[in-house]
Amino acid sequence: MANAARKAIFANMAILKIARMGHPVLAQAARPVADPTAPEIRHLVNDMVETMMDANGAGLAAPQVHVPLRLVIFQAPAERTDLSQQEGGMGETEKFDHTAPLTCLINPEILVLDAGIEGGWEGCLSVPGLRGFVERPAHIRYRGFGLDGKLIERSASGFHARVVQHEVDHLDGRLYPSRMRDISKLIFESEARHFATASDG
Repeated sequence: MANAARKAIFANMAILKIARMGHPVLAQAARPVADPTAPEIRHLVNDMVETMMDANGAGLAAPQVHVPLRLVIFQAPAERTDLSQQEGGMGETEKFDHTAPLTCLINPEILVLDAGIEGGWEGCLSVPGLRGFVERPAHIRYRGFGLDGKLIERSASGFHARVVQHEVDHLDGRLYPSRMRDISKLIFESEARHFATASDG
């Protein structure tokens, strides 16, 4: 892509305001996207990517930027370490699977492939400063549509599976604390090192 074209694309992108826990948009079911190829959907996705990158997130759902549509973006890059292995090895080990490039998934569906459950530490741009230990299915298959209208279908495990499930939860009006079995494992990120030390003791 030529530099002029690249600059034009980024000049039209914007960092959006992220809704925080308690805002009604995060508690409602999102509507299906009628046309994944619509220009306004591409524009929204471009802004969501810019917003996610600016906030150093692994994923973002449209309701988090005040748009109640069934659309998520996510990534599981190789350079991002597994949350459960940070802060001195908090919690159980979750296999890190960095098989997801930056992906836009429209009208997503999830199928759980087996009964195995893995626990891992999750954060959320809509619940800033906190982290919670959440147990989720370890192996899933998901499907949805890309911006070109073509079907995307993948199997996922580890962090890849976790981030997809976390983002799709937003489309059903759920935040990760509602998935937690033990609320004592909802902590401030600033206290994670102390929590890990106490847990190891």
